[in-house]
Amino acid sequence: MNADPTDQADPTDQANLNSAPPETALPYVVPLDHPTAGIAEVGGKGASLARLARAGLPVPTGFQVTTAAYLAFVGRDGRQDQILAAVAGLRADQPERCEEAAQKIGRLFAEGVVPAEVAEPIERTYAGLDDGNLPVAVRSSATAEDLPGMSFAGQQDTYLNIRGRDFVLDAVRRCWASLWTARAIAYRIRHGIPADSVALAVVVQELVPADSAGVMFTVDPTTGDRAYVHVDATWGLGEALVGGQVTPDSLLVDRETFAVARRATGEKSVRTVRTVRTELGTHEEPVPPNLRNAPVLDDRQAGELARLGVAIEELYGCPMDVEWARHDGRFFLVQARPVTALPTGPATADEEWNDSLRGDYLWTSGNLGEAIPDVMTPCTWSLIRIFMAETMALSAVGEHRLSGNIGGRFYLNLSVAAASAQAFGLSKLFYSSIPEIFGRIPDGVTIPTLPLSRWRLVGSVLGEVVPFYRRLRTYQKNFPALVADAPARFERVTAAIRAANTTAALAKVWDAEGEPYLRDTSRMLAAGARMDGNALATIGTRVRKVAGESDANALLTGLHAAGGELASLGPLVGLAQIRHGQLDRDTYLRQWGHRGPHEFEVSVPRPAEDPDWVDRELAAMDGAREDATDLLARQQRAREAAWERVRARLRPREVTALRRRVDRAAHAARAREAARSEVIRAFWAMRIFVLRAGELTGRGDDLFFCDIREIVRVLDGDDAPLAAVPERRAAYDRYRALPVYPTLVRGAFDPVRWAAGPNRRLDLCDATTEHAPVAETVTGFAGAAGVVEGIAHVIAGPEDGAQLRPGEILVTSVTNVGWTPLFPRAAAVVTDIGAPLSHAAIVARELGIPAVVGTGNATVRLRSGDRIRVDGGHGTVDVLEAAPR
Repeated sequence: MNADPTDQADPTDQANLNSAPPETALPYVVPLDHPTAGIAEVGGKGASLARLARAGLPVPTGFQVTTAAYLAFVGRDGRQDQILAAVAGLRADQPERCEEAAQKIGRLFAEGVVPAEVAEPIERTYAGLDDGNLPVAVRSSATAEDLPGMSFAGQQDTYLNIRGRDFVLDAVRRCWASLWTARAIAYRIRHGIPADSVALAVVVQELVPADSAGVMFTVDPTTGDRAYVHVDATWGLGEALVGGQVTPDSLLVDRETFAVARRATGEKSVRTVRTVRTELGTHEEPVPPNLRNAPVLDDRQAGELARLGVAIEELYGCPMDVEWARHDGRFFLVQARPVTALPTGPATADEEWNDSLRGDYLWTSGNLGEAIPDVMTPCTWSLIRIFMAETMALSAVGEHRLSGNIGGRFYLNLSVAAASAQAFGLSKLFYSSIPEIFGRIPDGVTIPTLPLSRWRLVGSVLGEVVPFYRRLRTYQKNFPALVADAPARFERVTAAIRAANTTAALAKVWDAEGEPYLRDTSRMLAAGARMDGNALATIGTRVRKVAGESDANALLTGLHAAGGELASLGPLVGLAQIRHGQLDRDTYLRQWGHRGPHEFEVSVPRPAEDPDWVDRELAAMDGAREDATDLLARQQRAREAAWERVRARLRPREVTALRRRVDRAAHAARAREAARSEVIRAFWAMRIFVLRAGELTGRGDDLFFCDIREIVRVLDGDDAPLAAVPERRAAYDRYRALPVYPTLVRGAFDPVRWAAGPNRRLDLCDATTEHAPVAETVTGFAGAAGVVEGIAHVIAGPEDGAQLRPGEILVTSVTNVGWTPLFPRAAAVVTDIGAPLSHAAIVARELGIPAVVGTGNATVRLRSGDRIRVDGGHGTVDVLEAAPR
């Protein structure tokens, strides 16, 4: 059995099908291309196939079992009344009751007999296909599917390689039953589709014994660019691709010339094929070695397929998502539906800049959002998507993306992460790690689940995770050499960029050197972040359990010590070395000139590009009682004292085990930070590339408002992407003027409306329900132990850092490496966003500065001039004396 991932619904287009009289003239079976085959008669999938067939497009032969047949079945023996009774009063948030109803309804279908007047035309029509022995695909086609506006993915079933009249009739009945799975019931309730308004048709088609198959979008699904047709292709039937079991070939075909503009050939390790035994349907088998890394389609074949795609789009008048198969040199179309995840006309700024509109997910800006705190230009966002695709084990589960752009800011989709953990029984580990990595989720906030069946969830995750970890091992094996060579590679790539003296030459540099450099450094970070497994994520809990909160804080430092350098502290230590005459400026800038508060944003100059940057930072350090080297030395003494206390309490074997764990975590942290520093260097190279493209095209900084693929098109002489620049500039300026958005966002989020709200929260915005008002108290995570009393100074951004006077307490929304020069002047640090593994917590611990992170409300509840007490060990902040208002 295979769940079909193509179903969609729109309740506004539904008629009450059950109101049709029993003596309706609608036949139980009609030809595939029947002229009156509409949604009410043959469902969304059937209507689409009929439309394709009537247009003369290559659709496999077959027939349709109409909704009248379904209604005749459920109309017998009181089945419809029992179905409606089973779902009466259900709510979408009652999964147990929905499952109970689904099981009860399932028994009605399993035990029911198909009426003879329905069974006979199905069997007779099938017998007319190749004498009743033709292998067919039996596909559900609901009256609530394949319509614009709603995703009904995976709700009903498909059965492949069915042969024989009895088997076909049984598959039809099982398709009918799939209209009432727990997921389908809950989805219809959630979207207000009445239970008595749905019916199911069934499409029976010849199963193409595909040599290859895949999916085609008549628009680039990653960018919305309508200049290209996107094709995914794999060997065998398409189920291995849809299920995520292979990395397919991915092609972009120019829709004007039908030439292949981009090609990435995947490693296709398995393929889905028909089985000899009918009842088994299909199975997976290894792809022959000579085909695994071979292109499925050559350029001519890809162009031929793209022409079909354009013809389908012209037929429907909107971008289309097409499933195709190929056998004996011929293409066949097995489904086509409008693309719902992309705008069908020119994208508006809101659609282009707000992934929260894609569905009900819980998004977080914790962790990676801390490293990427700015509103991003379109160019930066496109580069970050490449970065994320290489650093994360999966970039999407089905159509649900892991990372998103909300009002120009980076967010991570916790619903996707939770679903992938659930697929492999790791939910407990995932939820326990959330506070350490992303920060605390407030009480009453839940992570919405994805509307995907378990089999599709597992298949989709495996399809990305398996090749990812196979590649990861190679990069981990070569990690020291890759890190060592990265600065020299930066010089080689940037030299090639600067040497390109024509737009065509620069485009070739991107293909040959620029993009591979970005992908390789991103993969290097993936390898470095996963050194020693999850040692870094779990070490805090383990050490606190053994050593207690106070000593754990000291034991978890030493990341920047004799054992190695912590790259995120490198810029701060380097500035101290300049002050002490131990390092010259040129060497500092070569080593650390790429690091700064806006280091991912390619439109912002790097410190090395600013001749006065070092002087300003050195001046800002004046007045601090201690510099970074002093603070690190002091923390080393505290760490050694903590180890002495631990040795006095624990047995030698326990101390050795604890030391081993701490050392592993330190090694993992240094590897992660070293690789991250080189990724930032690569983003500097991307900035140099865009600047050079602006020079050669004469378009200057307009190109920062194009994505990287559009920039290459402009270099190739196509100025069409530049038309969107004014609107994108306006959106960028509008969003950049707003305060930092909440750490957690659920459902549709309007940044402008949120910012205008008098009671806006910085920790959470939940469009699905009301929550208790934000607390008056300021509490967060114990970032770095210690108790300090002092004057709070709320700083909006690192550019305002000169306002922080030595001994004041730094209060801000979020910090990253660009903030570190401020830390030695701060008596303590308090942030809205953060977790124990966040930048503020790690750096504050290393320097011995008390810190409370992830409060969610510090910048709202505290004012500059308040006298406060910061308890970094307990994660609390108390106002001792409020400043005059």
